[in-house]
Amino acid sequence: MEKPVTKEKDPRAKVPNRPLTIEIARRAADAADARAKKFGITISVAIVDEAGNLVYFSRGDTCSFITFETAKGKAIMAAGFRRPTSDYIGHSRENAALWTSIAGKLALVVGPGGYPITRDDVLIGGIGCGGALGDEDHLCAEAGAMAVST
Repeated sequence: MEKPVTKEKDPRAKVPNRPLTIEIARRAADAADARAKKFGITISVAIVDEAGNLVYFSRGDTCSFITFETAKGKAIMAAGFRRPTSDYIGHSRENAALWTSIAGKLALVVGPGGYPITRDDVLIGGIGCGGALGDEDHLCAEAGAMAVST
């Protein structure tokens, strides 16, 4: 007869539960991909938490390797500024030196395709899409955020 397996107490400190789970991130990415399919395109999708840490990434089959950085940079910017990235395009053109400095230091990408993700109107992360034209990236990110935001 086998002895029952007993689990020892984990000596590590616990990690807090985060509001942006991998399940929520996947649902947002799936919604963004579904919108892209309606356009007949593929996109890369990055999901970050409220602090800009990568939670989920998927690269479209026909997307360039650079879309990892562009999608992630848009997601970080959307989370950091708590607004769609397209809201800042005009300001970035008028204040290029400021935005170049900020974007470089914080790994932001100023351009359409980033959208904040909320739960009960509280920021929990951001979604960024890359690999398509700007307006398409924006609409895909919006679809992803709207699918999971409350």
